[in-house]
Amino acid sequence: MDKIRELKKEISYIKNDRYRKNAELLVNILPSYFFKVPASSTGKYHPASSLGDGGLLRHTKIVVRIGYELLYRNNTFGISFSDDEKDLIIISLIMHDGLKHGIIESEYTVFEHPLIMAKYIRNNKDKLSLTDEEINFICDNIKTHMGQWTTDYKGNKVLEEPINKYQKIVHLCDFLASRKCMDIKFVNDEIID
Repeated sequence: MDKIRELKKEISYIKNDRYRKNAELLVNILPSYFFKVPASSTGKYHPASSLGDGGLLRHTKIVVRIGYELLYRNNTFGISFSDDEKDLIIISLIMHDGLKHGIIESEYTVFEHPLIMAKYIRNNKDKLSLTDEEINFICDNIKTHMGQWTTDYKGNKVLEEPINKYQKIVHLCDFLASRKCMDIKFVNDEIID
């Protein structure tokens, strides 16, 4: 499977060549299941477009597209971010659910997947040409992408809430993409414009 081809359009939103190359490196270390599993193992928390075979991939495409529209095509939001910040946010969005079923594929969503994904990126930093600051920026956005949903099924607080504008926009994109009323249409796993 050509993982980069699966996310070619989303990667193309990244303007900085170095960041785009790093996004490709990160996509290449995603597990194969990422491209096959549904975004929601129960079907309870995502629209129909994000369910079934390839649902997590389609969910990610929707999340990135929302980010692109807010950051690059809407000055109300976009003006608050530098070009490099926008690119790093897009990378965060591409990678946010990269290990949603864990490093070794579990049957269901692993609640602490944001922390696992952030650690996975840090553990693979030797493959990247990103600075520690850039890696921390991406990982901090990923760690907090669940927004207010920070407690596991036992009631333990496991995740952090977003606190800055970068983390909040990453959460907003993921939140909007998960709403059942936001059922985006696809043809061949590509969003119909």
